[in-house]
Amino acid sequence: MDKKIYKDRSVYRLSILLEVVFDRLRTRFCWGGLLLAGCMLPNGLPGQPAYTKPPVIEKMQAYRDLIRTDPDQQLIELRLLIPAIVYDLRYASTHNFTGQALYPVSLSACYLRRPAALALARVAAALQPRGLGLKIFDAYRPYHITERFWQLIGDDRYVAHPAKGSGHNRGIAVDLTLIDLRTGKEIDMGTDFDNFTDSAHHTFTKLDKPILKNRDLLRNEMIQAGFVPLETEWWHYALPNGAGYPLLNISFKKLK
Repeated sequence: MDKKIYKDRSVYRLSILLEVVFDRLRTRFCWGGLLLAGCMLPNGLPGQPAYTKPPVIEKMQAYRDLIRTDPDQQLIELRLLIPAIVYDLRYASTHNFTGQALYPVSLSACYLRRPAALALARVAAALQPRGLGLKIFDAYRPYHITERFWQLIGDDRYVAHPAKGSGHNRGIAVDLTLIDLRTGKEIDMGTDFDNFTDSAHHTFTKLDKPILKNRDLLRNEMIQAGFVPLETEWWHYALPNGAGYPLLNISFKKLK
């Protein structure tokens, strides 16, 4: 697959989906015939083995009980701590790599577990004197959306496997970029959000120096606040202690 940066997002999305399909086809044919495992299974695409769903908190009462025993488990709406933060919640629109709105299109809130929210507030405070702010693409993601991603894509190079869940399901991962606080415009990072090519990797250096400097600035501030970068996605950061935060499947509506 050509690793160039696609300017037409519809072509880009198609290239990703075709790559997944071709990989699936390669694994489905064996000894001149279809594998029995190639039939449609309930948890994903043809050819995928069924998975065991991990423990997930689904009920609000269980979530409230968890918060009572450990206040750090609470999901905090980010504007409460960072009033100037900007939201561009891609999965609440069709402007994402799936081409589908997976969150409610009316969604206007964004959540992280308390320690992650406080850490992100420190990043915003450090950037403010530079005239820079934060734009959020995604943060807390209910577990059933991860299952939906898997049904659509079914490739753990691009989406989290539901058997493990993701940092987003734990409320400790965030996808974000920098903006100019005066104009509201995004700072150039070289690719768009959810670009699954080598050019989105932190180790990719065939970019203009100002772009590399912008990526380094975001990375350094996030690391300083306690986040860990995902090496293949310049926009994705998470707290390191994921096991301490149970997977959640609480709807955005119930969090209001």
